[in-house]
Amino acid sequence: MLYRPLGKSGARVSVIGIGTNRFGFERMPQEEVNRVIDAAADLGINFLDSADVYTNGRSEETIGVALKGRRHQFVVATKYYNKTGPGPNDWGASRLHLYEAVEASLRRLQTDHIDLYYVHNFDPTTPFEEMLRGLDDLVRAGKVRYIGASNFPAWSVAHANLLASVQGWSPFIVTQNHYHLLERGAEAEILPFCRNQSVGLIPYFPLAGGFLTGKYRAGQPAPAGSRGESSPYVQKYMTPANYALIEQLSAWSQERGHTLGELAIAWLLAHPEVSSVISGVTRLEQLEANAKAAEWALTPAEVEEVERLLQPA
Repeated sequence: MLYRPLGKSGARVSVIGIGTNRFGFERMPQEEVNRVIDAAADLGINFLDSADVYTNGRSEETIGVALKGRRHQFVVATKYYNKTGPGPNDWGASRLHLYEAVEASLRRLQTDHIDLYYVHNFDPTTPFEEMLRGLDDLVRAGKVRYIGASNFPAWSVAHANLLASVQGWSPFIVTQNHYHLLERGAEAEILPFCRNQSVGLIPYFPLAGGFLTGKYRAGQPAPAGSRGESSPYVQKYMTPANYALIEQLSAWSQERGHTLGELAIAWLLAHPEVSSVISGVTRLEQLEANAKAAEWALTPAEVEEVERLLQPA
């Protein structure tokens, strides 16, 4: 396994991470989570990404159980912001919600610290000073090691980090944004910002909910049990143009002895701004396939070839 710096920090994470938004679902009970974490340790994968709202907190709970006795082997990221209760302060980036959320996550994770703590969404109702000072207090207290922004526009991360620099507070070392072969809005501002300021980018949904594995075919029903059967997110990519592009990218990958899924991950890792590619898994085979993708380092010429295929899209 290869490792990269976690943004502008000295911590190192595996270039393949695990998105744990399915941990705790019916198909991912504790026993399966344990098996995935065991396999991750064997593969050298040390980066786990969760959030307090994933499966209503069950994701964090299953991670806490699975990491007993080996917490130090993993870099654990989780998030706060989204609604966790019926009260008017049970959401947002405020100091009030922040302190309640971090204590709840620490209990569920059965740990005394969170390695990377994200603000899950940009909150225009909370002053930057309140959010950043609250997060910095948690870092100084040892409950949080690093902080990150998720789904923030580039200007807001730039403003936050400038303010943190002036005040001597902890900056956002990474930003997590929607980015993959078919979703390239991050290239307008987020990617150039990350490159210029040495902030790491953690792309989420790197396989477009499974669409970029090639398992969906034009004119054929979605495989039984797949997300494409019911997920509006996956179904929005099921267009004639995207199906044609998928066939081209699949053929290009196969000519080089790889799969489309491996290309999707390798293409993201070809961007040096990317610290790690996190992908959700519900089966060990998916984890192993993701890990294999890390072995494919695209050459500049191959990146250009892929870009030419993507241009019509």
